Amino acid sequence: MARAAVKAKQQAQATQKAKAQPAKARQHGRRKHASGGNPNQQLFFVRMRRRAKPMYYLLAALFALTFIFLGVGTGTNGGLDQLFNNLNIFHHGGTSVSSALKETEKNPKDPKGFRDLATAYEAKNETPGAIGALQQYTALRPKAVAEWSELGGLEMTNAQTLLTQYQDAYTAEGLAAPSQVLAPSSSSPLEKALGANPIEQVASTGINSEVSTIGQGIEEAYSGAVSAYQTAAKLQPDNANAWFQLAQAAQTANDNRVAVGAYEKFLKLNPDSSSASQVRQLIKQLSG
Repeated sequence: MARAAVKAKQQAQATQKAKAQPAKARQHGRRKHASGGNPNQQLFFVRMRRRAKPMYYLLAALFALTFIFLGVGTGTNGGLDQLFNNLNIFHHGGTSVSSALKETEKNPKDPKGFRDLATAYEAKNETPGAIGALQQYTALRPKAVAEWSELGGLEMTNAQTLLTQYQDAYTAEGLAAPSQVLAPSSSSPLEKALGANPIEQVASTGINSEVSTIGQGIEEAYSGAVSAYQTAAKLQPDNANAWFQLAQAAQTANDNRVAVGAYEKFLKLNPDSSSASQVRQLIKQLSG
């Protein structure tokens, strides 16, 4: 009996010990992962942090170089001003035409007002107004290279707009007076016998006047563009692009002498340009 009792007691102790071991293992597991969850996830984020450190240093270096290039912290901020001027972003806070006009009337000798006025007109796609404002600005600041180039571009844009109007008016002239297109020569006996159509004569007279006015405006716009680009090129004689812009404007305006001279300047400054061969051909054509 005593042996049976001892054996039963040993079996009971073994059973209790077996039940206690999984509980301890579970507690140990909870203690092991209580702070970080899945150990694979912990390792992943550790690797990410290690790889991110060089990228942080690279970004910091890029920001520093950019700030140095733009002149941030130097007291001049010329780089930022040039960047925003070229992009036409944040320029003078988007001043309206009316407020800019008031400013120019109040301070007619202050170029800033005319710069604001030109920008305001450009924002409204009113090219003639912008041209007038920039003409005033460049008169007050004759060495403003960027504005001279801008003025040349606006004059070219205005010329193209007027050219479209000219073509429309010319077409309207033919519709208003079709006999002028289809009728026999004015010196022929038939034309003398028929005489002029009085209704067509009145209509075509008004349109002829409009066509003439627009044509004069085109010539003035091209002339203004060439003049503005000439000034810009002379202010920066080592800028090949400035001479190329002048050459193109002069060629469009049929001013071959100026175009050839500007193209030659461009080739002298940029002989290895990808367009050099084409420019040489243009010079031959325009010189012939």
